[in-house]
Amino acid sequence: QVQLVESGGGLVQPGGSLRLSCLASGSIRKINVRGWYRQAPGKQRELVATISSTDVTNYADSVKGRFTISRDNAKNTVYLQMSSLKPEDTAVYYCNLQWTTWPNKFDFWGQGTQVTVSS
Repeated sequence: QVQLVESGGGLVQPGGSLRLSCLASGSIRKINVRGWYRQAPGKQRELVATISSTDVTNYADSVKGRFTISRDNAKNTVYLQMSSLKPEDTAVYYCNLQWTTWPNKFDFWGQGTQVTVSS
């Protein structure tokens, strides 16, 4: 079974920075995609950023230039460095891990970590 545990959320002032971490454990396929998603109150969960096992990254337009996703495969950990934070970045941030072993897709989620941007 695969488990994802996020850490690093909290309260930060506008313009501040935070780094989220997500440790994966269990039987994990080496070729996979790690990602961060977020869900604000009353809104649907949305993509923040993803990174493949070959370090190809993808970002939501709203975070480009402010957030950086990275991964340490030796530690089975993915990071999200968030800078120039805005109140609209306030949400629960969820870590995701997925891979496809055709014809099956495997999709795992963490429990979420709260990020609040407020003065």
